[in-house]
Amino acid sequence: MITGSLRRRAVAAGALVLTGALALSACGDDNGSGGGAAAPTKSVGDIFSGITQDAALNAKLAPDVKSAGKITVGTDPSYAPNEFYDTDNKTLIGMDLDLGKALGKKLGVEFAFQKAGFDAIIPGIKSGQYQLGMSSFTDSKEREKTVDFVTYFTAGSALMVKKGNPQNLKPDDLSLCGKKVAVEKGTVQNDEVSTTVDAAKGLGTRTKKCKDAGKPGPVGQPYPDQNGANLALSSGRADAVLADSPVIDYAAKQSGGQFEVSGATYDTAPYGIAVGKQLGTTKDAILGALKALQADGTYNKILDKWGITSGANTSPQINGATS
Repeated sequence: MITGSLRRRAVAAGALVLTGALALSACGDDNGSGGGAAAPTKSVGDIFSGITQDAALNAKLAPDVKSAGKITVGTDPSYAPNEFYDTDNKTLIGMDLDLGKALGKKLGVEFAFQKAGFDAIIPGIKSGQYQLGMSSFTDSKEREKTVDFVTYFTAGSALMVKKGNPQNLKPDDLSLCGKKVAVEKGTVQNDEVSTTVDAAKGLGTRTKKCKDAGKPGPVGQPYPDQNGANLALSSGRADAVLADSPVIDYAAKQSGGQFEVSGATYDTAPYGIAVGKQLGTTKDAILGALKALQADGTYNKILDKWGITSGANTSPQINGATS
């Protein structure tokens, strides 16, 4: 299992690029400042109207969270359908945003999302700039040294290529050796195409396989956000994109026929809400709220809205990484 920052963020749709596909990230640039042309896969009505505050869970929140009535959440809005900008390039939307709103209603506080660079969120939580991170983070033992995680979704890595897969690229063989592979910085996919090979840190796993077979390693092309990675594929600067499975699936569907998914999902692992260790039992409150939303059906409605019910995590826990 790869233990990097895996943002299992699925292919940033808010981010798909180009008209059609471009429209997806056309809304954005490599700085992640753009929005997305993507949208929910279906309307499921008012998801939040029936959610009521749980006083017992509210009591478990850190004192400063309760007194402020809100909790600051870092997110990188370039990873649709999980977190991205709406067509106005201002409004944050996506599965994580909906889940955060629902959790906030159950806990009696506002989840105040702030745009951030993906690889700056966990350091920001440690420094106190943010209290939580909801940005398709994969829970890992390494990350648990810095923050706690409440797991809530399951995703893996996936490969996106041009329609028709002209180079016959696949995620489970050596076909990516020597190929230009676009990835987002700070992700597990960036780690696997790293030129540095370090098994203990999960670096260069794909590179090692290629070199062991006498082939050149993949040429990783890291971008500040997923929009940039998708744009590289559409413009021909990259041969393929590696990202989280929900993002890849969504991006391909939103690309107007320009992209397709090649092969099966691999390295499945849980997403986690990153929680500052200084917040004490806040993580327990969040876990309790999540279980309540699963029990009343809100959780499944949110996943259904974004077309990602296959990633439902029915056994959420605190710090559930296995590697």
